[in-house]
Amino acid sequence: MNAQQFPIADRRSAARVRSWTLLLLLALLAAGSPFSATHAAERVLHKGPSLFSDFLVVSETPDGLRVLRFEMHGARQSVVRPGDPDHLELAYVRAIPAALTWFPEPRRVLVVGLGGGTIPMFLRRNLPDADIDVVEIDPAVVDVARSHFGFRDDQRLKAHVADGRRWIESSGARYDLIVLDAFGTHAAPYALTTREFLGSVFQALAPDGVVVSNMWGRLSNPMYDDMVTTYLSVFPVVSVMDIMGSGNKLVFASRAATVPSPEEAAARAGKLNVRLKLRHDLVPMVAQGLRAPDGHERGGKVLTDAARPTAP
Repeated sequence: MNAQQFPIADRRSAARVRSWTLLLLLALLAAGSPFSATHAAERVLHKGPSLFSDFLVVSETPDGLRVLRFEMHGARQSVVRPGDPDHLELAYVRAIPAALTWFPEPRRVLVVGLGGGTIPMFLRRNLPDADIDVVEIDPAVVDVARSHFGFRDDQRLKAHVADGRRWIESSGARYDLIVLDAFGTHAAPYALTTREFLGSVFQALAPDGVVVSNMWGRLSNPMYDDMVTTYLSVFPVVSVMDIMGSGNKLVFASRAATVPSPEEAAARAGKLNVRLKLRHDLVPMVAQGLRAPDGHERGGKVLTDAARPTAP
């Protein structure tokens, strides 16, 4: 029986399955899945234990990109072109500058989660007058960022080996921009998702400050809707950015009463293209991706410290 002999409903169902399969494969490729065609060609430069993983792996692609993974065949946690802080390889990282449409000139910045240092090195290059604290709980990650990814502390960029939540709760600092990009092997730490933690983030933000959080979407993250709902329970303004070609989502939140409209954010993105000399066009990412949370994202449960899941 050929395709023309199938009933119409069956052909439509098969087409939907093919579409969903294609979307899933694209998401896996964008996230650095072991099915990536380039993975097999990567050369391992470093392999060793870290605080939370048996293997912290650094590899290099044929075109000179350095890749950090927390498992031998795990997702790409960070991708850097050493010596080129303006190179943003991963799709969600290319969208991070959209936070500057909400707060254009941050003077104090906090990044929770170092990885290979892509985000802090980009911010240091493009916000020369900002003081940037990077908090990373795993000393092995800090070591390989310095030894293999070209990360360098200086007078305005400081890496701290510390627990990100404890840093926010106890440092007493106020930040204009907070970037939450801490991931373990398979997920973001639960302690960085709860209402209590986000209450501390709220207090650590300047009055018009913005927090941007990298999350995996619901396709690979069962807690995704709950995580967005928890942001909505703490912050008066929350937006979601869909990242085309990626399983990641960015959540933007502010304690300010008002933030730019989508139209104003897109206009500011155009100015950022020029100001930061971005190698990718931020305008369509903002215009097409930035939106209000949908019904599913508003309908999750609020995550709390008391409801922390127990290990099986």
